[in-house]
Amino acid sequence: MKPQQFSVCVYCGSRAGNDQEYGEIAEAIGVLFAQHRIAMVYGGGSVGLMGIAARACLAAGGTVTGVITEQLEALEVGLDSVTEKYLVPDMHARKLRMFDLSDGFIALPGGSGTLDEIAEILSWRQLGLHDKPCILLNHRGFWEPLTKLLAQMHDHGFLSQSGRDYFQLAGTPAQALSLLNAQIAPANRPAN
Repeated sequence: MKPQQFSVCVYCGSRAGNDQEYGEIAEAIGVLFAQHRIAMVYGGGSVGLMGIAARACLAAGGTVTGVITEQLEALEVGLDSVTEKYLVPDMHARKLRMFDLSDGFIALPGGSGTLDEIAEILSWRQLGLHDKPCILLNHRGFWEPLTKLLAQMHDHGFLSQSGRDYFQLAGTPAQALSLLNAQIAPANRPAN
């Protein structure tokens, strides 16, 4: 079996949203990760878009690492069939572990948790703590209000140009993977 090319963290909702297309996108991401030997890192949940993406990746023969808090595991929302599971004490440790395990990030539609995750990696990028890419899967313009907010922050002097330009928008799962593939440094990839 060939090794994984690299690891990408998938940020997405613990809910499925009100349009079945969100679930279809999450499923497509999972399948594409498996087909392209990209290891999925995610929040470890069995519910919402998280569960859909992880199950699709596993069903297609992919590798999935879940990182879940003790609290969420106790509520029985963790997915037990993941390839590898990390149990962490709190949300801060969860975000840090997912960050450490990943060469890049992709954000599907989601709620406040997803927004928190991408805001933190933007802050870390601004502080010079990493140069990992982040792609926003912009289904039906979902992330456009965020890009407008970032532009406003920049225009008012609260965000650098590099911060404003950090996230790239992708219209489809395939386009998101293409952008990640082009940006993740070959040095971060295991030898084939």
